[in-house]
Amino acid sequence: MPLSENEQRMLEQIERALVEDDPKFASTVRSATPRAYLVRRIRHNAVLFVLGLAMLIVGVVLSQMPVLTVILGILGFSIMLTAAVRGAGDLRRMSGRGTDHARRGGRGGRGGGGSGGSPRRRTRPSITERFEERWRRRWEG
Repeated sequence: MPLSENEQRMLEQIERALVEDDPKFASTVRSATPRAYLVRRIRHNAVLFVLGLAMLIVGVVLSQMPVLTVILGILGFSIMLTAAVRGAGDLRRMSGRGTDHARRGGRGGRGGGGSGGSPRRRTRPSITERFEERWRRRWEG
């Protein structure tokens, strides 16, 4: 949905104020691409995963201190799990499958067959799409 004229003017004012206040930060934000940001996050998640794995291994090696073993094991596993989930989400976003537009386009939409090529298979709408449809019907009467 495009921005209204008033919203566009406000956005331009905010951008100008940002450039005036901190030109270095503004140039950094302009030069950074979403792909570079996601690659950096994936690298950080990989480092966190290895750190969690190291904590888990150290916890197993220190079996003489059972309390420390349990704490390190739980902490290492939770760090590994968090890094893996965040990394998988970032990979999905980087491939384009994590966006709402790509998910809707990838499922074939609601119209059934397309204008050319092979016919698309109709799938059931997601729960949020069903809720939105119910909400729209409720307000339309």
